[in-house]
Amino acid sequence: MSRRKLSILGATGSVGSSTLDLVERHPERFEVVALTAAKNVAALADAARRTSANLAVIDDPTLLSELEERLEGSGCRAATGREALNEAAAGDADLVMAAIVGCAGLEPVMAAIEAGRTIALANKESLVTAGGLMTEAAQRSGATILPVDSEHNAIAQCLADNRSCDVARLVLTASGGPFRSKSRAEMAGMTPEQAVAHPNWSMGAKISVDSATMMNKGLELIEAHYLFGLPSGRIDILVHPQSVIHSMVEYVDGSVLAQLGSPDMRIPIAYALAYPERIETPAERLDLARIGSLTFEAPDLDRFPALRIAREALEAGGSAPIALNAANEEAVAAFLDRRIGFLDICQTVEEAVARTSAAQPRSIAEVIDIDRAARALARDLMSELAA
Repeated sequence: MSRRKLSILGATGSVGSSTLDLVERHPERFEVVALTAAKNVAALADAARRTSANLAVIDDPTLLSELEERLEGSGCRAATGREALNEAAAGDADLVMAAIVGCAGLEPVMAAIEAGRTIALANKESLVTAGGLMTEAAQRSGATILPVDSEHNAIAQCLADNRSCDVARLVLTASGGPFRSKSRAEMAGMTPEQAVAHPNWSMGAKISVDSATMMNKGLELIEAHYLFGLPSGRIDILVHPQSVIHSMVEYVDGSVLAQLGSPDMRIPIAYALAYPERIETPAERLDLARIGSLTFEAPDLDRFPALRIAREALEAGGSAPIALNAANEEAVAAFLDRRIGFLDICQTVEEAVARTSAAQPRSIAEVIDIDRAARALARDLMSELAA
């Protein structure tokens, strides 16, 4: 069996660390050729040494000399900058794990797509902001995009080789987050510590807050549209607090297929790493008898307006999803810094989307320009809120 060459973009984050865990459990199957990180130079250097990577890229240029020192004698080249990041994405790899959080992952993901690579996509912002551009580029280059988000990965597994014309709708499940049973009045006073305390999943701070607002599910709605080619009206969201059913596909004959598993990101990561085969993971095995029951409820759009705002952005098209994502990233960062309240996040996002023109971006450069303008607008809006 030949080893699959792998690049991991965002190697020190939650998804990147889980990917490394699986790769190191299956050294006979994977050869790590490149790793990247934003600022965690110690973890990046350690991972590069453990995996004998050829290239390690640190986004922060002030940390390059430290990375070089830590890698001295390892045979791994240290680098920084946009060109190095794109080299890690589009270089000598069969599979690229795209796990950089936020719009920082846009250019390297597109570089991997244009190079015709197989991309294990954990960066949902790429398709949210540039879905049309990226899916068109993938068709031209022959690149394959494998979803890593547990919900989209579940849908991919349920679709298997079935024809898309036989699909009636997709159902994305949502845990409801830590504030599922809270009133709007209660949510108004919630702190960053409370927002990041997810009941089921262990995730980074930003995605944990997105789960608390349910914006995460709104972004996943947009991502599902581009991954699977279905319109907004055929993609539903269902709250499922146990996070056992990760998503479902309903077919035209009334059959519903669901993918179940413990809430461990190593399961969808393993699916993408080994596709079309499967590899073992250390994830806890599902014990339905112990769980006892699975419950479901419709999402409350009054308490969680992020779902409505995201669907409206998808249906508006153009630059609306870009503004949605950019404003959300800025607002979540401000909330985590205690500069705005929890409910101000969605208020900021909705206003930023409303004030952004509907121009359709024609390139990644235009996406980045729209993103930059939407971030500035969001910061201005939050300054008004704080005044």
